[in-house]
Amino acid sequence: MNLFDVYPLYEVTPNKAKDVFVFDENQNKYLDLYGGHAVISIGHGNKYYIKSIVDQINKIGFYSNAIKNPLQNELAVKLANASNCNNYSLFMCSSGAEANENAIKLASFYNNKSRIISFKNAFHGRTSAAVAATDNPNIVAPINSQQKVTFLPFNEIDKVKIELEKNDVSSVIFESIQGVGGLDQPDKEFINNLYKLCKKYDVCLIADEVQSGFGRSGDFFGFQKFKIEPDIITLAKGMGNGFPVGGVLINRKIKPKYGMLGTTYGGNHLACAASLSVLHQIKENNLMENAKVVGDYFINKAKKIDKIKNVKGRGLMLGLEFDFEVAELRKKLIYDHKIFTGGSSNKKLIRILPPLTIKKEHIDIFFKALKIELKKH
Repeated sequence: MNLFDVYPLYEVTPNKAKDVFVFDENQNKYLDLYGGHAVISIGHGNKYYIKSIVDQINKIGFYSNAIKNPLQNELAVKLANASNCNNYSLFMCSSGAEANENAIKLASFYNNKSRIISFKNAFHGRTSAAVAATDNPNIVAPINSQQKVTFLPFNEIDKVKIELEKNDVSSVIFESIQGVGGLDQPDKEFINNLYKLCKKYDVCLIADEVQSGFGRSGDFFGFQKFKIEPDIITLAKGMGNGFPVGGVLINRKIKPKYGMLGTTYGGNHLACAASLSVLHQIKENNLMENAKVVGDYFINKAKKIDKIKNVKGRGLMLGLEFDFEVAELRKKLIYDHKIFTGGSSNKKLIRILPPLTIKKEHIDIFFKALKIELKKH
């Protein structure tokens, strides 16, 4: 049997990783400035993380949600404390797409409406309603396109108001920092007005924090910059540092009932152990502050390079935009300088999503290599 060939692959085969570095089968050492799509939050091979998972699997690794699992309750309490999101309940699942599916479904249950407002260049996942709310027709199959989704630009509140006045919108879903879409951010005034309009028309506001959550932006959640309280918050990626885990934070005005949501693997014992250890390490090592400090350092260095046309994002969710497509530049960084970076739907942008443990010295390594390649361009 062969693999279903849907991933364009780089010729690198990692077999070991430590903190911000990945090692291949030939013992080459790579600086990881991508974190496997922003998944690696507390560093590869974190000792506390490994011990937590090993200790847990030696007790019990999995049982279904038909029984009590106190680790879920512990995680809910510690997540509220870390994020300061106290007026929410937690539903656990296994991925960002699953989190967004459940968020969209919950909104529809709550107000008995079905249309979704999403935004230009949004990415919310590859399944059913989540992919329908993703602004990429190439990955939306006919069965997905049956969903009722309207795409609007950021920062044009009048267009949002026109749609909400039709009284058929169930939810508005947004990323505080767009990931795959290229690191665009909505204005604070726009989000504040959006929040008010959703309240007025009884529409659920969903903050997709799958990439920007768990400290990556320098705040626990990216939306917290706007001083709002979304109805639903979705999270995944950095939540598990590589262990498949996702979650939905649900405002308590949305009432649960048995059978409303469900999952086989979500919130299993190992997933909880992984997430609890991530929260512990973020606090213990002051990683949100590190994201701010190192992120600012990165931005300041980037702004001094003329060939960089725009520096986007905040914290350690960053993008460098050029006036040329960056595919070849990224290959040079990987193969010649042993540095992983990320791409986006904006072909002229490099994404930087390193572990939150990264230091200024690692940023210096990147910019030294980047300057060498830009001189050739």
